[in-house]
Amino acid sequence: MILKIDDGDFKKLTEYIQKRYGINLTQKRTLIEGRLGTTIIQRGFPDFKSFIKMVFEDRTGTEMVNLLNKLTTNHTYFYREPEHYEYMAKTLLPYIEKAKTDHKFHIWSAGCSSGEEPYTNVMQTLDYFGMKKSSWKIDLLATDISMRVMNIAKEAIYTAESMKHMPESWKKKYFLAQPNNCFKVSPEVTKYVEFKTFNLMDMIPFKTYKFDLIFCRNVMIYFDNKTKVELVKRFYDVLPPGGYLFIGHAESIARNETDYQYIQPAIYRKPL
Repeated sequence: MILKIDDGDFKKLTEYIQKRYGINLTQKRTLIEGRLGTTIIQRGFPDFKSFIKMVFEDRTGTEMVNLLNKLTTNHTYFYREPEHYEYMAKTLLPYIEKAKTDHKFHIWSAGCSSGEEPYTNVMQTLDYFGMKKSSWKIDLLATDISMRVMNIAKEAIYTAESMKHMPESWKKKYFLAQPNNCFKVSPEVTKYVEFKTFNLMDMIPFKTYKFDLIFCRNVMIYFDNKTKVELVKRFYDVLPPGGYLFIGHAESIARNETDYQYIQPAIYRKPL
């Protein structure tokens, strides 16, 4: 049996999510019913109405974030969208090595989910610098609205399946074997990553320095155009001249609505 959400609750839920989180689900009624229906039954609620009421009455906000995770979570894995990492290795990191005379490299993984992306970013950076890494201060800020997924990221234990797309040498260099064919990211990688909860609709408070590279991939696919333009403008403001923004390959930025320089699909740059 598939539970149905009535018009009033659907409108209330989607309007709140769009206003608070920038996520447009107004055309996703079937998705909402499909992804939440089983959860509602399993948790003992008779219908959508009582479940939605509980979500809005939860003053911690945890229930709303959990609901969003079920509606928007995408499958993620290490070395996803390899074109980005190839560009990092061949173009971006050589530029950073030459341009950053202070030897400080700041990355932001915005919408980090369960951690595969930020850890891949660190591995690619360490792989490039090699023996020179000790002379660099590498910082990676990883943010998400969900403490639940970030707790998974902090634990840093993953299945072999999630690692199958990465270079084979990285598995030996950056992971420790665990029971049940799982692997833990080594402290050599995790020490560079700081996790913080953050809603991308809020003003960016991380302004003690500029980010040289921002990853925000497969996050804006649910945003309407106005919300997306406002977000990438906020990213622009915390990039230095020459800083990069990587987005998902299913996403794009209208060139006439921002000042970014288009580099190649899913890669944009703040002009020097």
